[in-house]
Amino acid sequence: MKISDIINYIEELAPLSYQESYDNSGLLVGQAEQNFRKGLVCFDLNEKSMQEAIDSGVNFILTHHPFLFHNLKSITGETLSEKLLIQAIKHDIAIYAMHTNLDNVFHGVNYCFAEKLLLKELKILRPVPNRLKKIITYVPTLHADQVRNALFEAGGGHIGNYDSCSFNVSGTGSFKANQQANPFVGEKNKIHFENEIRIETIFPDYKEKQLIQALYQAHPYEEPAYDIYRLENENHSVGSGMIGKLTNPMTEFEFLSYIKSQMNLSLIMHSKPQNKSIQRIALCGGSGAFLIKDAIKQKADVFVTGEIRYHDFIDFGKDIFLLSIGHYESEYAIKHYLCKKLIKKFSTFAVSKTEINPVNYFY
Repeated sequence: MKISDIINYIEELAPLSYQESYDNSGLLVGQAEQNFRKGLVCFDLNEKSMQEAIDSGVNFILTHHPFLFHNLKSITGETLSEKLLIQAIKHDIAIYAMHTNLDNVFHGVNYCFAEKLLLKELKILRPVPNRLKKIITYVPTLHADQVRNALFEAGGGHIGNYDSCSFNVSGTGSFKANQQANPFVGEKNKIHFENEIRIETIFPDYKEKQLIQALYQAHPYEEPAYDIYRLENENHSVGSGMIGKLTNPMTEFEFLSYIKSQMNLSLIMHSKPQNKSIQRIALCGGSGAFLIKDAIKQKADVFVTGEIRYHDFIDFGKDIFLLSIGHYESEYAIKHYLCKKLIKKFSTFAVSKTEINPVNYFY
């Protein structure tokens, strides 16, 4: 098995095209065509987790936060990033980061966060627009099923909780093959009319190449006709944050105790309680304060994230109950979720046992 097999799988879970422009997700060190032996999943790569990988014979590390984030002008081992890079190359260890692309997919960081709180009716808090496209093609009636199914199998036709979604209408197509053509139907140099089905279906933009390839393989025509349009629709399976509901409402202080227990927290920073009932929960793992206005707009009773700025408590504390629980605390569950997924597929993966929260508290 190659490391590329693992990369193909995890990029289906969280496509690289969904990472933010400032990010550095993807294969950071090593070659995709290396043979895979053993894998380690960690939240942050540090010296202890690197040594753990070396001692365990690991040759592929999957980390959430990329250890290479800024440009390196030299590699002397003076900084932590340089030390880790030297060790990885020396021991032939490939390192892959799943950062903001994992933040932005439905079954990612925020899904794990919401699962820890046992929330129901989950939705993306701020869905992204302009990441969906539509393909339209024209197929002879008798071949419509095989082309339509090929588009579905390539990733088309998913809308929310539904798949195999398409629109189909009958019509008549015309064409004239020249002398160099090899027409499936009709005669050369003579205009031909064919009963056809117009098939249109939606797809996420990163799957465009796969859908075009599937279309050409399944379509009987030598030159399939198709159109692709970018849509302004929001993609409700991709975006920032998440919102859901508790089964039963709680008071603000009951919710503080609940989240402290569920997330195993030592400390919670929060705005002044307003004596309101808590049931509709908006959240974002990591630094999610940029979503406070979205949480208010979605009529959430509380917004929970890893880090909130001082002035955000001042500006929004009366509009919504705000909780800051720590960056690590809000995201660490993702490494266990990823490892479970990988073990089912590849078996020889483990979660790092050595990494700890780099932030300490005195209380």
